[in-house]
Amino acid sequence: MNKVVVPISGGIDSTVLLHHAVKSRDFDEVHAISFNYGQRHDKELSYAQRAATSLDVTHKIIDLEFFKHINTSSLTNSDIDVAKTRDVLGDAQTVNYVPFRNQMMLSICCAIAESLGANTVYHGAAQVDTQAGFWDGSNEFMAAINSLTSLNRKHRIKIEAPLIEKSKKEIILWGDDLDVNFRDTWTCYEGKDKACGECTACSSRLQGFIDAGYRDPLEYSKEIPWDTLV
Repeated sequence: MNKVVVPISGGIDSTVLLHHAVKSRDFDEVHAISFNYGQRHDKELSYAQRAATSLDVTHKIIDLEFFKHINTSSLTNSDIDVAKTRDVLGDAQTVNYVPFRNQMMLSICCAIAESLGANTVYHGAAQVDTQAGFWDGSNEFMAAINSLTSLNRKHRIKIEAPLIEKSKKEIILWGDDLDVNFRDTWTCYEGKDKACGECTACSSRLQGFIDAGYRDPLEYSKEIPWDTLV
């Protein structure tokens, strides 16, 4: 049986990837994994659960609260303000980056994959991650981590990133084709009642919808002049 492990955060990229894994029929079993790593808010975990439930996919949340001790990121240290796009233009690696997060989480996904007899782990890295300075979402990172996992002598697992060359516009259009309900995705780093519309995650999401010619169904705390944008 072909099985895949898909880490999901509740955002657009991982939700689209989960829909692809289920609807492509490339896999007999799809297993969704989310991580509680002491992040700034838990809204993303509830949105991840929505995605898994809507697709009738097994979903497990792994506790990694030790990440709170990695306190140089705004996502794990509430004393650090979330970086707004206007303040970090040209920054090679913003405070929204969590050190070595993807490497550790993907290693755990590979361990789970081995225990399930799965040969594939998906990584939701997209084009915008490299642009935002997240080295653990780059092609170089993918080559390196796959080189490492290939040392496994009995169970070969391939980490794949189907979105890594895709822009946010392309991902949104693909998600539309897959019937993704974007209202049930959460991107904002702040985690308040409404998305802030100003953090780096919100900015890339908004630009993606504008480029795709669609109105984002998510509510924002700032006014978005959609009538003039799409």
